[in-house]
Amino acid sequence: MCDGGLLRVMAQLPADVLWTENPLYTEFKGAMAENMVLQSFVAHFDAMPRYWTSEATAEVDFLLQNNMSLLPVEVKTGIRLGGKSLGIYIDRFAVGLALRFSMNNLKRDGTILNLPIFLADWTEKLLMI
Repeated sequence: MCDGGLLRVMAQLPADVLWTENPLYTEFKGAMAENMVLQSFVAHFDAMPRYWTSEATAEVDFLLQNNMSLLPVEVKTGIRLGGKSLGIYIDRFAVGLALRFSMNNLKRDGTILNLPIFLADWTEKLLMI
């Protein structure tokens, strides 16, 4: 079960820090969520994930190699899915599938597969479907 990863444990924070709206931890939620997803990827995929940045300000949290595919991955800590970086990457590289982890339910929006953060450990299995 995903509980926020090593970063959260090392910081001695309760597991619910990722799910609650505590203003003291707002700036760390993104790093903890990304850390949790990264740990899942490292445990389940052969290649270490990388990241991408544009010449300007766009960035994609992870590039995940899944067999012969390179999947852009974005991690959001809430239910708001705003941000242009993933869309910029999809347009620039004609991506067939992108992953976005958030607090939202499992849902496919065109090219983007939205996954709840707690399903990060199941990413490899979900990609086989």
